[in-house]
Amino acid sequence: MKPLRSIPAVQPHPPVPQLKPPRRRSPPAAGGPSPMTTPRAATPPSFKRSSPRKKQRPRSRLLAADFAAGEADAARALVAARATPSPLSPPAVSPQSAAGMALPREFFEVDALDLAPRLLGKLLRRDQVVLRITEVEAYRPNDSACHGRFGITARTAPVFGPGGHAYVYLCYGLHMMLNVVADKEGVGAAVLIRACAPVSGLEIIQQRRGQQTEKPILLTGPGKVGQALGLSTDWSNHPLYTPGGLEVLDAPEPENILVGPRVGIEYASPEHVMAPWRFAVAGTPWISAPKNTLRPR
Repeated sequence: MKPLRSIPAVQPHPPVPQLKPPRRRSPPAAGGPSPMTTPRAATPPSFKRSSPRKKQRPRSRLLAADFAAGEADAARALVAARATPSPLSPPAVSPQSAAGMALPREFFEVDALDLAPRLLGKLLRRDQVVLRITEVEAYRPNDSACHGRFGITARTAPVFGPGGHAYVYLCYGLHMMLNVVADKEGVGAAVLIRACAPVSGLEIIQQRRGQQTEKPILLTGPGKVGQALGLSTDWSNHPLYTPGGLEVLDAPEPENILVGPRVGIEYASPEHVMAPWRFAVAGTPWISAPKNTLRPR
């Protein structure tokens, strides 16, 4: 018998490593990361801390708002100022009156005693200067205080001219005195303009007067009126009812009038010294001295 071959011993196989079963992943949520990508932890954005800032309006809006507020304040101040006028303020004049409607020649062709109070409140205009008449005096024929008492001379001839013309004479070698000739031609009567209140052209008035003031002292006196208007004796015989140059314009008459004796005529007869032929607007400070001789009409 053949000897039996030795059978090699069977070597045991090495142990098979145990594999962990794969992890079951839950399906991604809608809009989540794809299962093929490994999601990373989101890094929160870094912000620099700063103090909260107040929202600013555009500069143009700020300027517009400031301008509107300023306009409103100015309007309120103007309304308040108009509601409480200063006692030194001249009477208000409508633009239509200041622009002027010339008075007809017939307005002046009446007795000086009738014309004088009718001139109160009317306007005198020369160029940019407009004055409201606040005080006058009447001088009549056969009046011992009237220049016409001397008859017609080179100086007094304008007094005998047509009503509505100017008569300007030099007083004491200093003052130009403006008179409005009254009545018919040849009668010899006039109305002296004693005081006025400024309506326009204040800077020109102050320059001519040499006084930077708005107080009544600026125009309360016949010489001051002539100076404010820049008059000379060359204005005598000038018609006051025609446009241009020196004019008398229509305006509302005053509600109340004061009367009293005329000023500075001590040389006249007693009856004419005491005659109440001086007229003034009541309630205005734009009246010359003396004021204590004036009484309600």
